[in-house]
Amino acid sequence: MVSLNRVMLIGNVGTDPEMRFTPSGNPVTSFRVATSRVYTTSEGERRQETEWFTVVAWKKQAESCNQFLTKGQRVYVEGSLQTRSWEGRDGQKRVTVEVIANRVLFLDRQAVAPLPGEEAPVEATVEAAVEASEEEVAPEDLPF
Repeated sequence: MVSLNRVMLIGNVGTDPEMRFTPSGNPVTSFRVATSRVYTTSEGERRQETEWFTVVAWKKQAESCNQFLTKGQRVYVEGSLQTRSWEGRDGQKRVTVEVIANRVLFLDRQAVAPLPGEEAPVEATVEAAVEASEEEVAPEDLPF
């Protein structure tokens, strides 16, 4: 039987990225993304719903996200959903669902600005981010 686990998001970064390292030295960066949906109720009232997602990026992509993303920027994230559970310090079982990013594209121009003294076109920087996003993550690299 064929199965598919794919998520595509376009939204705003809700928290500054937080980078850490696995025991083997691989970088992993996590940040939150908010997506909004506007709709009209049956009574004609316009409403907006916001969904929050935790995104996890690995290796070179993690470094790029940590360096170029900041709270409030627009971002495109493509990846898969992963559910983790653990027991908290208080003994309670905790569960979280995360988006494990395969691709992260910075949609705001300032998010892909070249470093001082460099002149890089936006397309080249985005292509580099895409190439960095296509690396596989080994299970032993997971920090949890």
